[in-house]
Amino acid sequence: MATDTSYTVPLLINGEEVTTSTTFPVISPSTHKQIWQASSASLEDVQSAIAAAQAAFRPWAKTKPSARRAIFLKAADILQSRGDEFGKYMMQETGSETAFSSGFNIPLTVEMFRDVAGRVGTVVGSIPTCSQEGTAALVVKEPYGVILGIAPWNAPYILGVRSILYALAGGNTCILKGSELSPRCFWAIGSCLTEAGLPPGALNVLYHQAKDAAQITTALIENPSIKKVNFTGSTAVGRIIAQTAGKHLKPVLMELGGKASAIVLDDADLNKAATQCALGAFLHSGQICMATERILVHKDIKAQFIEAFTGAAEGIFGGDKPAPVLVASAGVEKNKRLITEAVQAGAKVIHGDHEKDEAHPETKEVSKTRMRPIIVDGVNKDMELYHAESFGPSVSIIEISTDDEAIEIANDTEYGLTGAVFTENLARGLRIARQIESGAVHINAMTVHDESNLPHGGAKMSGWGRFNGNWGIEEFLRLKTITYQE
Repeated sequence: MATDTSYTVPLLINGEEVTTSTTFPVISPSTHKQIWQASSASLEDVQSAIAAAQAAFRPWAKTKPSARRAIFLKAADILQSRGDEFGKYMMQETGSETAFSSGFNIPLTVEMFRDVAGRVGTVVGSIPTCSQEGTAALVVKEPYGVILGIAPWNAPYILGVRSILYALAGGNTCILKGSELSPRCFWAIGSCLTEAGLPPGALNVLYHQAKDAAQITTALIENPSIKKVNFTGSTAVGRIIAQTAGKHLKPVLMELGGKASAIVLDDADLNKAATQCALGAFLHSGQICMATERILVHKDIKAQFIEAFTGAAEGIFGGDKPAPVLVASAGVEKNKRLITEAVQAGAKVIHGDHEKDEAHPETKEVSKTRMRPIIVDGVNKDMELYHAESFGPSVSIIEISTDDEAIEIANDTEYGLTGAVFTENLARGLRIARQIESGAVHINAMTVHDESNLPHGGAKMSGWGRFNGNWGIEEFLRLKTITYQE
């Protein structure tokens, strides 16, 4: 794919593309070479973006639903028409495969725009009956003001658009702070909405060099004009952002990490379970917060499942295919360490080789960002691999004997984002799903699941609040009670 190392990805402030004097290189995790550079926001750029969003708030809040709908529908058309271009940016910046970028991220983001476009006119208040004679009341829903959305690199279009679309639909204006690992993807979001006719200042897009993360993020959250923050990313960073927002009594919406368990019961369709678990564990090299990290398999079918599962993993992700790419070498190092320590404590690698260094498919040189899927059996709670989110292409097999044991192990984690249950007995699956402490459970499907019309969010250390659908819009509206004497 073509690259242009002289090109600088601009910021978007008040409807204008801003190229800064301070830039940082954007390195492809696939080739380890610079593909372009990006503008790095300063504290002055932060203030300019906030001022622009604040100035645009009242006019945007007064726009009719039909006007917002038209913009979102046009943005969907633009994104769809430029899907190949934008998909390539994601592949270059994050190392994703075509199926995940152009085949999944772009179409789902297009659908998100269209889904929300159809919902912008559905926000309604209420007229409750007051207890005092002669008094009437209105309960109205109003936008907060300026919303800060912070989105990660791993699914930049879905998660970037999600962080600002529901807020915009509710009449808020936004600042999108994108990851420095995929700035051109976040630029593309701003480009689509600007071309679609979003007023200047309604959306401002920032990114910055990694060393400025603390001061830029703190300056954004602390500014009085920022009324609510939403963050998608790791639990560790989410904790810092929530603490900073808490100091200033600002509400937050958090979608954080996960340690999803897939439960494979003794009556499961093994081929379906094996395929769905392979996809759930290794799609995008496991760099998805909903990825399957543990598979809890009933002892009576464990041997058959492992055979089917290793076959599915090899068939989908192995063979002559190049080793999958992780966005940074730290991810490979973390997974290798977790697996090595688990093996030293008694676990057994039953598929893959965690000690092997993978090579670049063209240069044949050792690549520090490539790692093939690893399946580890015999993992128990005395191992860090049992507890830690690996966020990489490794998955643990844990044997279970009963439904209650499966539920107990699935809940034995500080996370609670998603899960899966494989069974041919729907009542049994529903009974188990109701007892798992997570934001979603998928019966006979992989743990990775996101639809624009279904609420998405977590429990426990996986966060709180919900994106998507009307639930997502409601997150960015606050209630106001107005009473009057008749």
